[in-house]
Amino acid sequence: MTTLWATIIILGVLITIHECGHFIAARSVGVRVERFSIGIPPRFFTITSINNGWLLKIFFYKRTEGRLRWQPVFQKQIQKPGRKGSKTEYVIALLPLGGYVKMAGIIDESMDTNIQYEEDELMSKPLWAKLWVMSAGVIMNTILAFFIFASVGYYQGTAEIRNEPVVAELQDDMPAKAAGILPGDRIIGINGSTIETWDDLTEIIHGQPNKDMAFRIERKNVQINLNITTTFVHFPRSGGIDTLGVIGIAPEVIFLDMTFNEALGVGWFRTMASFGMIVTSLRMLGSGSASVSDFGGPIMIAQLAGQTAEAGWIPFLTFMALISVNLAFINILPIPGLDGGHIFLHLIEGFIRRPLTLKTRITIQQIGMAFILMLMVTIIFNDITRLFN
Repeated sequence: MTTLWATIIILGVLITIHECGHFIAARSVGVRVERFSIGIPPRFFTITSINNGWLLKIFFYKRTEGRLRWQPVFQKQIQKPGRKGSKTEYVIALLPLGGYVKMAGIIDESMDTNIQYEEDELMSKPLWAKLWVMSAGVIMNTILAFFIFASVGYYQGTAEIRNEPVVAELQDDMPAKAAGILPGDRIIGINGSTIETWDDLTEIIHGQPNKDMAFRIERKNVQINLNITTTFVHFPRSGGIDTLGVIGIAPEVIFLDMTFNEALGVGWFRTMASFGMIVTSLRMLGSGSASVSDFGGPIMIAQLAGQTAEAGWIPFLTFMALISVNLAFINILPIPGLDGGHIFLHLIEGFIRRPLTLKTRITIQQIGMAFILMLMVTIIFNDITRLFN
């Protein structure tokens, strides 16, 4: 159950924030927004901005002409005389795992070609306005990640790791816990080498993946000898991946108070570092150090959302910020069907000084959507494969 609500919260918040960016930007330059939906169809509750008020509708199954149809079962008009309506339909949809903004004068996933080049359509706006509208979702996701990182940093404070070889935490299903190491144990020797700092400890362990090692532990002034076989993790570095030995222990971390300006710096650094991590992953993919099978999709996101939610609200918010950065990065890629694809087409039109034909736009959009669908199927297949491995 935790996994379900954690996934709904993360995807719901991130996608709603993203679409709010497009909505606010579109309205700021006079583009008519036909529909703003939180969630994906079918519609459950709608409120439409009309002249002299609002129109409320609730949708559910209703028998019509002998058949059950999903249609309005309740409708009420709220009067406000003199009010000028925007005709925007605000929607709460039944599946809270997405959202979208339908703007006038844009060929999006719906493949709606009803473009009249009227004043309130996106295609009639200047290039800067088009770029602003299409990039606003990415900007909002980046701002959200920055805000979360800065807020968590301010709440936690500055992390300072005690450089003493004392075990503060143990990971489940890892060699250290299985061997009997306890929190508070001091590791004073490994394979005959004296350990004086945590740096000494990690240097030896990281260099010995999947190796039998002799540990000398001090526990309440009593020395204990333990044999532990390390396991390994893959760690990305410039130029490839390192395989590091680990046993599943963590040092004591002390948090010092942080000023507001320091928190802003932390938010900026962690946001940029998250983008850098994605770029490093793509470089590894290009160099062959990683493969498409290493990438995760909605199932992996759901699993990690549940795990971080159970670990506490700080890990959960941090994971949300990381996914927000990923959503921003993916959407800015110049792939037709994504925000970056729309931006790329607008830049082409600006360069050639004329709009592309509708047929050309539809063809490009269809190619992009086919690529995205193929990529999604591949990633979901990877997710399902992991479930059985």
